Amino acid sequence: MSSGLLALLDDVAAIAKIAATSLDDAAAQAAKAGGKAAGKAAGIVIDDAAVTPRYVVGFASERELTIIGKIAMGSLKNKMIILLPGALFLSFFAPWIITPLLMLGGAYLCMEGYEKVMDIVRPHSSHGDDDTADDGDKTSLELENEKVASAVRTDFILSAEIMAITLSTVATSPLWLQGGVLAVVGLGMTALVYGAVALIVKADDAGAAMARSANGAVSAFGRGLVLGMPIFLKVLTWIGMVAMLWVGGGIMVHGLYELGYPAPEKTIQHLATSVAAFVPALTGLVTWFVSAAIAAVIGLIVGAIVEPIAHRGLVPAISGLKGLFKRKV
Repeated sequence: MSSGLLALLDDVAAIAKIAATSLDDAAAQAAKAGGKAAGKAAGIVIDDAAVTPRYVVGFASERELTIIGKIAMGSLKNKMIILLPGALFLSFFAPWIITPLLMLGGAYLCMEGYEKVMDIVRPHSSHGDDDTADDGDKTSLELENEKVASAVRTDFILSAEIMAITLSTVATSPLWLQGGVLAVVGLGMTALVYGAVALIVKADDAGAAMARSANGAVSAFGRGLVLGMPIFLKVLTWIGMVAMLWVGGGIMVHGLYELGYPAPEKTIQHLATSVAAFVPALTGLVTWFVSAAIAAVIGLIVGAIVEPIAHRGLVPAISGLKGLFKRKV
C-alpha cells in the first residue's frame, strides 16, 4: 500500500514538473513572441500611441482618462473575444492563410504610411470623411461614445495585425500554447499602448501642476513639459509614419519569402551586408538601418499602389453593399 502511495506521489511530482516546465515554456514563448511582435509591430504600436490622444481632444480634462479606459477595454475585447479565437481557428483549420493575412495587414500599414506621407506633401488632401461636421446637435456623451467607437474600430485593424504577427511566431506550437501566448501578448500590448497614451494625455496637466510649484527646478521642469509635449507628439507621429512603412514593407518582403519567392529578401540582405562592410565597427546597426530604409521605400511603393485600389474600388463597393442592404431591410 505504501509503495503504491509512493508511486502515486512520484507520478504527481512528475506531472507537476511537466506542468511547471510547460508553464515555463509558455512564459518563454510569450516573452519571445511578444518581443518579436513588438519589433515587427513597432509602427502599429507607435502610431497607435501617437494617434489615440486625438480622440480626447475637445473633451473636459476629467473625462480624458475615462475615454482612454473605454478605448482600452474595447481594444481588449477586440483581441480576446474576436481576434484570439479567430486566430486559433485559422491556425488549426487553415494555417496556410496566416502569411497572406499578414501580407494583407502589411499592405494596410503601407497604405496608412503612404497616406501620412501624402498628407505632408499635400497638406489639404483628405482620405477620410469629416466626422465632426454634424457634431453641433449632439450631446457630450454622444460625442464621447462616437469617438470611442471610432477609436475601437481603428484599433481592431491594428490589433489584428499584432495578433497575426504574434501567431506567426508560434505557429508550430501546440494550440493551447498559441492561445496562452496570444492572450499574454494581447494583454501586454494593450497595457503598453494605452498606458503610454494615458501618460501622454495627462503629461501636460502634470506639467501645468508642476509649473505652479514654489520649487524653481520643479516649476521649470513643468513648464518645459508643457512646452515640449506638442513637439514630442509631432516627433512621435513622424516616427510612427516611418515605422509603419518599414514594418509594412518588411512584412510584404518576408511574406514573399514564405510563399516561395526569396529573391527580394535575399537581395535586401545582400545589399545591407555589403554596405555594412564599409563600417565594421557598426555592422549590426548599419545592416538594420539599410534593411529598414529599403523596406520603407518598398512600403511607400506598395502603399502608392494599394491606396487608389482601396479608396476608389473597395470603399465605394462596400458603401454600395451597405446601401443595398439598408434598402432591403
